[in-house]
Amino acid sequence: MRPDDKARGEYVAAFREIVERIARQLAHVPKRGLPVRMYVAGGAALHFYTGERVSRDIDATFSRRIVLPDDLEVAYRDADGAASLLYFDRQYSDALALLHEDAYEDAEPLALRGIDAAVLDVRLLTPVDLAVSKVGRFSSQDRDDIAALARHKLITATAFRRRAEDALKATVGDTGRIRGSIESAQRIIDDVAGRHARRSRPGRGRR
Repeated sequence: MRPDDKARGEYVAAFREIVERIARQLAHVPKRGLPVRMYVAGGAALHFYTGERVSRDIDATFSRRIVLPDDLEVAYRDADGAASLLYFDRQYSDALALLHEDAYEDAEPLALRGIDAAVLDVRLLTPVDLAVSKVGRFSSQDRDDIAALARHKLITATAFRRRAEDALKATVGDTGRIRGSIESAQRIIDDVAGRHARRSRPGRGRR
C-alpha cells in the first residue's frame, strides 16, 4: 500500500468513526423517524471525490434536528505520519453557501462499512453542487477546490454555470459579487479543461 493510500485509509477510518458515533446517538429513535440523512459538503466531500486536500473538519447538515454526541473528534496519521485531528464542525451552516434547491435531494449516497443507511444515510453533495457551494465565500481554497473537481473531470463549465444560475434565483440581496464569482469559477473550469485538451492533443511535427 502506498503512503498516500494508507493516509487516505486513515482519514476515511476517522471519518467513519465520527459518523458511527452520530449513528449510535440515533439508536433509540423510532423507526418512523428514520433514516436521518447527513449531507456532507466542504473539504471532506471533496476528498472522497478526488483524494485531494485532507480537510481537518467535517461540514455537514442533517435532514432532521438531532442531538449530537459530545465526542466528535478522532485522531489519525496523515501522509507524513504526523498526528492529525478530524472533527465535526458544529458551527457549520449552509445559510451562507450558494446551493441549488435540489442539492440535498440530488446528493449521492456514501457507503461506509458498519454504518446502517436505514438509520443514518450519509450523502455527499454532487460534484457540481459542491462547486456551486464554493462560490459564496470563494476564497483561494475554494478556487483550488473547484479546479480540483475540474481536473478530475467531475464538472464542466456549462453544467456549473447552469446550476449556479439556477441556485442564484433563490438568493436574496445584492448578488453582484456572487455573479462575478460565478464568472471567475467558470473561467477556472474552462482553463483546466483547456489544459487537459492541450495535453491530450497528438503531437504534431514529430519525426
